[in-house]
Amino acid sequence: MSGTIAPLHLVIFLVVALVWGLNFAVAKLGLVQLPPLLFMGLRFALVAAILIPFVKPPSGRWLQVVGIAVTLGLLHFALMFSGLRVLDAATAAIAIQLQVPFAALLAAVFFKDKLGWRRALGMAIAFVGVALVAGEPRLDGQYLALFLVIAAACTWSIANVQIKFLTDVDGFSLNAWMALFAAPMLLIASLLFEEGQVEIILQMNWVSVFAIFYQSLLVVVFGYGCWYWLLRRYSFNQAMPFTLLVPVVGVFSGVLFLDESLTLYLIAGGCLTVIGVAIIVLRRPKVAAPTAERQ
Repeated sequence: MSGTIAPLHLVIFLVVALVWGLNFAVAKLGLVQLPPLLFMGLRFALVAAILIPFVKPPSGRWLQVVGIAVTLGLLHFALMFSGLRVLDAATAAIAIQLQVPFAALLAAVFFKDKLGWRRALGMAIAFVGVALVAGEPRLDGQYLALFLVIAAACTWSIANVQIKFLTDVDGFSLNAWMALFAAPMLLIASLLFEEGQVEIILQMNWVSVFAIFYQSLLVVVFGYGCWYWLLRRYSFNQAMPFTLLVPVVGVFSGVLFLDESLTLYLIAGGCLTVIGVAIIVLRRPKVAAPTAERQ
């Protein structure tokens, strides 16, 4: 692997972080018209349609992939987007970062990965940061939505453990087959818990269509395609710091494009959360490696 990052590859790393960070605002726009389960069902259906023709089947690993589809595809995204529909994109972009300390805790339990005082400190700082954001007066009445996003972060960390046991399936194949199984689960859940799906699909405006294609083509196909390509050339230690830009872009995308308020609570809590996550990522970059979808 290369010791220094080439200028072109540096630009690609930054563009991927930008695409992933902007996804919070784009998803928020899509949720104006689309209910969360239907939104995710359509998104995963498109991802599967794009990727399945180009990947190998996970022979002998079908049960594990279905399990990841339940945990990550169904539960994580259902919780995340249900919370995001109510919360500001900026708040959600910060709260979902708790997936990193949750993942570090589970890595210590399942993989005997020693925490150490530095990573323990990073976890504490990250949780304090989110608590500070949660204490903001404007979140009054939105605590259930915030809890859903934090639960989504915890669910992602569980899926991360599942993925790390699946060492013989590459990231692109996992994203493709997980999408194939997650799409019908989410669409069935939408039929059970949401209403008016046919009318909503027939009346979708260009913003909703753009949100679905942005998440499918840019976040998954482009974003993860570039990420996996770059990881073949650079180490986790070189790559993972770029993921710290995602919540920063997520916050400012909400402020710039959705007219959300950039308050002192949000700035202070966001800074603490990113600092805490940075300590964990820089100490053990593989703990939070996005081997499957994170946004």
